[in-house]
Amino acid sequence: MLSAIEIEKITHELQQVPVKKAACIEALKIVQQERRWISDESVADIAVILEMSTAEVDSVATFYNLIFRQPVGRHVILLCDSISCYVMGYTGLRQRLNEILLIGYGQTTPDERFTLLPNACLGTCDHAPALMIDDDLYRDIQPGDLEQILEKYH
Repeated sequence: MLSAIEIEKITHELQQVPVKKAACIEALKIVQQERRWISDESVADIAVILEMSTAEVDSVATFYNLIFRQPVGRHVILLCDSISCYVMGYTGLRQRLNEILLIGYGQTTPDERFTLLPNACLGTCDHAPALMIDDDLYRDIQPGDLEQILEKYH
């Protein structure tokens, strides 16, 4: 069941769009902001508010790669694996992250601090390799930079 705050925020978004379906991504983002991920129950609740089927809402949620349909850690690390990042040192970053965090792609650290995910493009090819943690973009990263970067996130 969605919280009163989530419903209020979604209702506000509905006032900004011509049809309810147009608020789907924003509704998903609102719920994810509160819960870190979108459960099947949340999909169903959003569908009711937006007068959509659960399948329609789920198709939007699964298409948009920054909507998480499984639980994630408090901080999500998106490691760019584009050709530019690959050529400029992606493999070393991935290996070092695996060593530090003791997890692979799609996994979350036991303390639920980090989830590591691949990302096809972070839009900063001229400063590859790159990664993003939550909303923070890191460019021109070297494996030796990772410990200091990760320390910022508790």
